[in-house]
Amino acid sequence: MTKIQESGDRVVANVERVIVGKHHEVQLALVALLCRGHLLIEDVPGTGKTVLAKAIAKSLGSSFRRIQFTPDLLPSDVTGLSIYNQKTQEFEFRPGPIMSQVVLADEINRATPKTQSALLECMEERQATIDGISHQMPDPFLVIATQNPIEYEGTFALPEAQLDRFMLRLRMGYPTPTEEIVILEEQKRVHPLDSLGEVCPVEELREMQAAVREIYVDASVAEYIVRLVNATRTHPDIYLGASPRGSIALYRAGQARAALLGRDYVIPDDVKTLAGPALAHRVIIKTSSSIREVDAETVVRELLDSVPVDAPARPGGPRRIEAEAPRGR
Repeated sequence: MTKIQESGDRVVANVERVIVGKHHEVQLALVALLCRGHLLIEDVPGTGKTVLAKAIAKSLGSSFRRIQFTPDLLPSDVTGLSIYNQKTQEFEFRPGPIMSQVVLADEINRATPKTQSALLECMEERQATIDGISHQMPDPFLVIATQNPIEYEGTFALPEAQLDRFMLRLRMGYPTPTEEIVILEEQKRVHPLDSLGEVCPVEELREMQAAVREIYVDASVAEYIVRLVNATRTHPDIYLGASPRGSIALYRAGQARAALLGRDYVIPDDVKTLAGPALAHRVIIKTSSSIREVDAETVVRELLDSVPVDAPARPGGPRRIEAEAPRGR
């Protein structure tokens, strides 16, 4: 696991040359990448959402494409289309921008539901079917989507099926005054993104993705994940709870976080740290609760306080930590 931690630290340090003061957010993005998951960044304009996607692509030396979602964008503009070649008298497939290793779906909620649905197959099955022929996505394949949470005019809310395909959702947030001064100084002459180089080859990333799957998850930790996800389905303020895909996302993300921290086993703290980014966007709050300003993040925090945790055992050790036996008289 030391190799994964070292490689992860190199990528995080390289991205932080551009993204200042957002260590946790950068680490979450790397967690999604190691789990072959996708990332939804929801924040106001100008907080570094696009720069984060570009910095990750440059750090990995992977191909990068940006799709600017607008109301007139068509599904074929995303996935590609077949064009008739008069010379060969055959149809030739012209791949769309989705056929890239790192894809930035900028302002994804500005496209129509028809265009948004073009991403469903690409993100889940990692293929696009055009004219009855399936075309595989490149490996690795990461979709980083952004949306503005304060603008609703001219937007189309992402359906539950689309939100559920994003492994994690995060918010960048504004920098502190000190961090903002650092940003001004670094961009005084040139943008640091221009000089960003590759620190982790794609082949090494594939090896890390395979190694992460071998991280040990104790049965008690898996049970804790299931109890936590099930609690979202019975909470009085929640209309629709997290799906089994949410359980899998939390399980895989815990493995990746443990590996990035140099551990070969997952602990409950990994689950607690990742519960908000992995579950909050998968639940729907009841209208009556929304009126009382109850949001998904608040509910997830409540569940973390109320759902009991069983202490996990180390690999090969006992399943739970038993209570200390009473001493003889």
